[in-house]
Amino acid sequence: MNCLLVYPEFPDTFWSFKHALHFVGKRSALPPLGLLTVAAMLPLGWPKRLVDLNVAILADADLDWADCVFLSAMTVQRTSVRLIIARCKARGVRIIAGGPLFTSEPEQFDEVDHLVLNEGELTLPPFLHDLEVGIPKHIYATSEFADLHKSPVPLWDLLDRDAYATMAVQYSRGCPFDCEFCNVTALLGHVPRTKSAAQVIGELQALYDLGWHRGVFFVDDNLIGNKKALMIDLLPSLIDWRTRNPGMDFNTEASINLADDAAMMNQMVKAGFTMVFVGIETPDAASLAECNKKHNLNRDMVADVKRMQRAGLQVQGGFIVGFDSDTSSSVSRILDFIQRAGIASAMVGLLQAMPGTRLHERMKESGRLLEQVTSGDNVNGTSNIIPQMDAMVLREQYRDGLRRLYSPKAYYSRVRTFLLEYKISRSNAPFSLRYELQQLLAFARSIGRLGIVGRERAEYWKLLMWTLFRRPKAFPLAITLAICGYHFRRTCEVHLA
Repeated sequence: MNCLLVYPEFPDTFWSFKHALHFVGKRSALPPLGLLTVAAMLPLGWPKRLVDLNVAILADADLDWADCVFLSAMTVQRTSVRLIIARCKARGVRIIAGGPLFTSEPEQFDEVDHLVLNEGELTLPPFLHDLEVGIPKHIYATSEFADLHKSPVPLWDLLDRDAYATMAVQYSRGCPFDCEFCNVTALLGHVPRTKSAAQVIGELQALYDLGWHRGVFFVDDNLIGNKKALMIDLLPSLIDWRTRNPGMDFNTEASINLADDAAMMNQMVKAGFTMVFVGIETPDAASLAECNKKHNLNRDMVADVKRMQRAGLQVQGGFIVGFDSDTSSSVSRILDFIQRAGIASAMVGLLQAMPGTRLHERMKESGRLLEQVTSGDNVNGTSNIIPQMDAMVLREQYRDGLRRLYSPKAYYSRVRTFLLEYKISRSNAPFSLRYELQQLLAFARSIGRLGIVGRERAEYWKLLMWTLFRRPKAFPLAITLAICGYHFRRTCEVHLA
């Protein structure tokens, strides 16, 4: 059976890095890890092709070749999903769909032939069995959680790896916390489940043997959810492996309590981690309590961020506006926090109620849910709930906040604040320090786009001169952050137009 795996297009969002990718000659930030993992679970005898619409086009010839299309998507990809489904139906191709979008909203996709929901390690095998005997059902779902020790190595060879800025692996699923707005636990549970270190090393080695010696994103929603396994199993294995396979550096996501464990931060840096995304949400205690973000309460989060930076971890931050406890000054307090902490990459979004979350149920019960579904893009200035604040006031404060956050002066100022704190060592030196052709081209392009024609040119040159004199070893990182800032500003301009 000819199997075509199709990944929908991402819109222009904060995390797409669309406006930064052309500086490094890439077409997408990350590969479709879920589909590559599914591909590894399909019968060996099935011919397989991958079409990622973020790096290639889906041609009619691809659909004509295919006996079936496997489709996976996140909520933010819904528009592209609809177009793909329509094309498949028009050409009579069987559609098998799974992933977060379809698992959260199966009732929205009756036209899909087969919905293989939840975790594929559990629901894909029974579907394949039923398909083989000729009695496949419409929906395959489970309330159980998969044993990740049985998850296969993704089929990396399906990828055009040169089209991507970063590769991706997964170590764990699930999160021990219970934030009201987050659908991670609804999809993956509260008990973090992990692969073995040998599995992760096997995936990295497969990438390395294919010639990938650059950045890898650990897509875990909270890498430190199981601290014991991380410290005893994974990190020592990564440290050992990288001594024999130099080049890769890693980034990931973790909760703020990582800052409490100096030994863990040091081990992560030794293992090659250079960046971590942290869900900070808000500095307002009442709003944190409201959304059950208890692990962020009663702590100095600016100091937490700086401890991580001093350990050698760049902190990206997620923030939310629109909690019931928010006031007219909440946006300004968030902006002040970001500037003081030196968080260059700060995603500030309006609160959305994702299907499956306790927030969604609370909004629905109170009659405050505007739509059952969300856009999945929480920086596009829209929300599917009725806020306690006046909606127009909230929206205008939010839009003004984004303009201020990513104005050149504010952005470059906090880049300098970050670089003053950040510890650069041999184990966490960004890959760009090797000055390979890609980085040199990116630097040259940044001079033209940012340093000559960009409205940020004065701040750009100020940062470069400041870095050369104050933190010369961080010069390549300063260029990278300048390019990222351009993407953030362009994304905000698109959304605020």
